[in-house]
Amino acid sequence: MDLTDNLTPVVTIGLNRNSNSFDYSMTELNNLVEANNMKVVESLVQKLDKPDPATYFGKGKIEELTQVVIDDGVNTIVANDELSPSQIRNIEKNTKARIIDRTGLILEIFANRAQSREAKLQVELAKLKYQLPRLHTSASQRLDQQTGTSSGGGFTNRGAGESQYELNRRTLEKRITHVNAELKESSKADLTKRKQRDRSETPTVALVGYTNAGKSTVMNGMINLYGENEDKQVMVKNMLFATLDTSVRKLTLPDQKRFLLSDTVGFVSQLPHQLVQAFKSTLAEAASADLLIQVVDYSDPHRELMMKTTEETLAEIGITNVPMIVALNKADKLEVQYPNREGDNLIMSANDEDSLKELTTMIKEKIFKDYQTLSLLIPFDKGNVVSYLNDNTNILKTDYRDDGTVIKAELKDVDAKRFAKYVLTTD
Repeated sequence: MDLTDNLTPVVTIGLNRNSNSFDYSMTELNNLVEANNMKVVESLVQKLDKPDPATYFGKGKIEELTQVVIDDGVNTIVANDELSPSQIRNIEKNTKARIIDRTGLILEIFANRAQSREAKLQVELAKLKYQLPRLHTSASQRLDQQTGTSSGGGFTNRGAGESQYELNRRTLEKRITHVNAELKESSKADLTKRKQRDRSETPTVALVGYTNAGKSTVMNGMINLYGENEDKQVMVKNMLFATLDTSVRKLTLPDQKRFLLSDTVGFVSQLPHQLVQAFKSTLAEAASADLLIQVVDYSDPHRELMMKTTEETLAEIGITNVPMIVALNKADKLEVQYPNREGDNLIMSANDEDSLKELTTMIKEKIFKDYQTLSLLIPFDKGNVVSYLNDNTNILKTDYRDDGTVIKAELKDVDAKRFAKYVLTTD
């Protein structure tokens, strides 16, 4: 049996405004449809400078769309743009099919993928803000879990003359206020965790980039090499938005240098503004990072567009001055040499150990550049200091004198200050 038989069939539609990226945006829309457990049975495109304010497509194309819906026996249409409430209402009236715009589709995917409490709240907030102006469009733009008609109370006690629309709107606004309050509390807890990490002086590195570029594969490769617990790998799946939750892992390099690596939610072109705003707290891991690694699918011919989308999204949430390495991933799909470094760019494969080690070298150059090489004379009765240095620094040389142990090591600034009294002025 073909597993795709269980997928909801849809017709995708889009307006070509003579954009060079239109074909790619439609391909991406089809991938988003598949990520939402649907299958595209047909796509309909019209060339127009701007959408019809009433029906998105022109009159003739709407008639053609209606016939396609009938012929293909589908009851769902997915549009490549965000539609106005009136456009949704009029398309549904003409075609007798449910219409989902690009924003609604991405919101559905996020709602299905959210795992943590915070991610669920963030997605719910984005959905509520999206639904608010669309309350009166149609039955298909329903309010999930927003209705109540029991005889024992609920919405039956509304004020005289209050319409269902007014009641739904008031209920929605109340829920938005409640979710905002819950997210603020959750953000406070995350901020506390980040402050604790900051106090530990452990550098932080965040993986960012387009969805499905291979961020999670890079992270798992680094965990395999340097992780303190190999069981803490993150989920990898060849699908858009496979995971929404930020994962943070502590890595320890062979020279005892440590840093925190986080895997953040992926981006996509035309990522709904509601989601960008809702996920600000999740992306705070990137905002507070000492270094960003933008992971790019080097094998994708649209990689320049993907990089532009990533940088625009980062700018929208206020991340503009964090140092960045560009990891041009999936080079194993091309006939190119890798790993191949040029400045802060690295052509690599997340499945290749040499690539990951070269990426590690680049990371070290960025976040450990302020380390000091010092020689310290540690008295024999300070064995705890020697143990700390052995466990937490890169020991270059150890000698023994009558008055103590001489250790030459690379120290981060906080340790250099902490053990300043033991520093030898000459080796």
